[in-house]
Amino acid sequence: MRIVLDTNVFVSGVFFNGPPYQILQAWQNGQVQLVGSREVFEEYGRVGRRLAEQFPGVSLDPFLTLLLAHAQVVEAPPLPQQICSDPDDDKFLACALAGECRIVVSGDRALLKTSGHRCIQVVTPRTFVDRYL
Repeated sequence: MRIVLDTNVFVSGVFFNGPPYQILQAWQNGQVQLVGSREVFEEYGRVGRRLAEQFPGVSLDPFLTLLLAHAQVVEAPPLPQQICSDPDDDKFLACALAGECRIVVSGDRALLKTSGHRCIQVVTPRTFVDRYL
C-alpha cells in the first residue's frame, strides 16, 4: 500500500509513540510504501530545522536521510486549482495523485476535509492504523 504522510504525522512518528510511530514502523517493516515529493520533503526539512532551533540536540536529519533513501520520490506538479482551504496542504494531494496513492495520512483538519477528492482518502493516523495495520 502506497501512502503519503502529512508533515505532522511524520514528525510525530519520529519523536513520539502512538499511531504515527506505528505507521513509520510499518514502513520500516515493508508493510507500506511511503511516497513523497520534493515539496513534501522540503517541508519535512523546514519543520525539522525549526525543531532543532527550539530543542537543541534534536535533529530530523538522520530520519530524512533514511526517508530519502527508501521512500518513493515522485514529481508532483501543482494542482490546477486550490482544493484545500489551506493552500499549503495541496502539495500532499498533488503528491498522492502523482504517486498513485489512495491514502494521505494527516491530523490536519483542513486536509481531512478534502477526503474523497479524486478518490484520495485522507485519514487520521489512528484510523489508518485501525483499518490497515
